[in-house]
Amino acid sequence: MMEAAKEQIPPRWTRRWLRDPLFHFMLAGVALFGFYRVLNPSADAPKEGRIVLTQDDLRPMTVAWMAQGRPAPAPEQVASLVEAKVREEILYREALALGLDRDDTIVKRRLAQKMDFLAEDAAALREPTRQELETWFREHSDSFASTPRVSFTHVYFSADRHGEGTREVAAKALETMPARSRQSTAGLGDPFMFQDFYGDRSPTQLAGVFGPAFAKALFEVKPGTWQGPIASGYGWHLVFVGAMTPSRVPAFEEVEGEVRAEWTAEQRARSKQTAFETMRARYTVILPDDGEAKP
Repeated sequence: MMEAAKEQIPPRWTRRWLRDPLFHFMLAGVALFGFYRVLNPSADAPKEGRIVLTQDDLRPMTVAWMAQGRPAPAPEQVASLVEAKVREEILYREALALGLDRDDTIVKRRLAQKMDFLAEDAAALREPTRQELETWFREHSDSFASTPRVSFTHVYFSADRHGEGTREVAAKALETMPARSRQSTAGLGDPFMFQDFYGDRSPTQLAGVFGPAFAKALFEVKPGTWQGPIASGYGWHLVFVGAMTPSRVPAFEEVEGEVRAEWTAEQRARSKQTAFETMRARYTVILPDDGEAKP
């Protein structure tokens, strides 16, 4: 009987643990955690514990695999692709459960982009009539005009060398130019850091080298004679325009496909803007500067 009583007495270390405040604290924590889980059974787990993959989910994975020039995936490769998809879905759900999607600039930007795409898809554009396209083309014909081109030779006079009298030096040299062909200008003017001849150049290309004012003036020159002086950012130039192709507006039939594409793009942009304005009307923006509402 004494032996039975000894067996019922807890060991010394057990009695010490039972009296330890830390043990009481841990026990209370476990109890609180259990009570919380009873009241919130889905707090730590996704609301939906199942991941259902359909053929529509699997098909894009196979297509993407084969798009890289590979043969159809073997069963073990399909299993690997499925596992990667499942991993992505699990991480996505866990991130949502932790609220990682909130206040994230990249997530906001991506969702806004998807809304933009939805608004674009929702814009069921009708096919325009030929008359509508022709009318639209007449209103926007300048945007379809070809770029003018010019080929020219120039003789350069340096402002650094001649100072304020550079233009007069160039004008005096022009008096001798009519007797010269555009090829026989050796020894005239000053050395130029770039080219003496420019072939088939657009206004934009010339503006990038000589400046916008020079480009504009050059396209007003009559081809076939030496003319000038024309100022640039480097000094003054005498120019001989050998060939000039003016800007031209094509006939509607030549650019009908482009006109249709531009018309469609404009209508889609309008539809998207209208959809956004409808959404925008549901919000009031409060600015921090004056605190007043901005509709």
